[in-house]
Amino acid sequence: MNTLFKTGSIGSMKLKNRLVRSATWEGMCDSDGRPTAKLIQYYTDLAKGGIGLIISGYTYVRLEGKQNPGKMGLYSDKFESEFKTVTKAVHDAGCKIAIQLVHAGGQAKAKFSGSTPVAPSDIEAAQYSEKPLQLNESQIHDIVQAFGKAALRAKQYGFDGIQIHGAHGYLINQFLSPLTNQRTDQYGGSIENRCRFLIEVYDAIRQMVGKDFPVFIKLNAADYVDQGLELEDALFAAKMLSQKGIDAIEVSAGTGASKKKSPIRIKIDQPEKEAYNLKVALAVKNVVSCPVISVGGFRSYNISLQALEKHGLDFISFSRPLIREPDLPLRWKRGDLKPAACISCNACFKPGYFKGGIYCVAKEKVK
Repeated sequence: MNTLFKTGSIGSMKLKNRLVRSATWEGMCDSDGRPTAKLIQYYTDLAKGGIGLIISGYTYVRLEGKQNPGKMGLYSDKFESEFKTVTKAVHDAGCKIAIQLVHAGGQAKAKFSGSTPVAPSDIEAAQYSEKPLQLNESQIHDIVQAFGKAALRAKQYGFDGIQIHGAHGYLINQFLSPLTNQRTDQYGGSIENRCRFLIEVYDAIRQMVGKDFPVFIKLNAADYVDQGLELEDALFAAKMLSQKGIDAIEVSAGTGASKKKSPIRIKIDQPEKEAYNLKVALAVKNVVSCPVISVGGFRSYNISLQALEKHGLDFISFSRPLIREPDLPLRWKRGDLKPAACISCNACFKPGYFKGGIYCVAKEKVK
């Protein structure tokens, strides 16, 4: 059996293959963050399509950390039944599911959160829709604890692991970035201090779920904006996490202000445009002892296979191809090795704002 369909592990979580559905906002939850039947069916279809692990859409741990409509929330105990239905449906379909926890920080939107966004520093930034308020240390502590409480709920509700969102310009990434973190206290300045919030979040989660429950992270290797997080500092953060026992690192890059180097690039229509985070993922792989997942632009079977067999990465992750073809993993496994039909137009996200959930617009036009 080839490497893509060889079993693998993220901590104690055993996976049937090396293909991961990367976290993507689906826009399929109620206004309070409650999962809907539509989202449950969406995850069930992904699970039946042969993916080894589903990482949920980014899930806010506090109300002021909400960015988009239809976003999943795990800030309260009141959605226990719905979340248990989510995990049972995925497990019944033969797949594992991890939940991605996030606080959008300065990228939150008052229209959806109900309050002014908060961030490490009260500065204007291209990635922010409005100027945020600066967090004080008591507020930082409260957010750290919210991550821990959300993680415990996730474990109790049947999720197989926790992914911390430390990428794409959200709050943890904002603390890591010297552009958005201009603090002069223990959370700002040196890279050691800028890592403090991240490490506190990790420690709070680990304390709540225990040392044997899978906890991993999506981490920016670079922000690709002036004065933003650079690779050297990202490697410092990755090494710290590895030493503390993180179970895996999914390596991404870019923010909403990174223009052509955004996390979700368009027109991935040639093999040389694929795997656009591969180089920085390998840089992380060289300094950590945990498994490394590469995300970003995987469209073809051969490029995906090379990332594992030739370059030595542990898993590859993608999402947009699965929006169009949720059964892409099964298609490849059965021997139909044509590239994903996804044309990387990003039009799939627009219905999430206006039609109650993402779907492949290009596929609908073909019908």
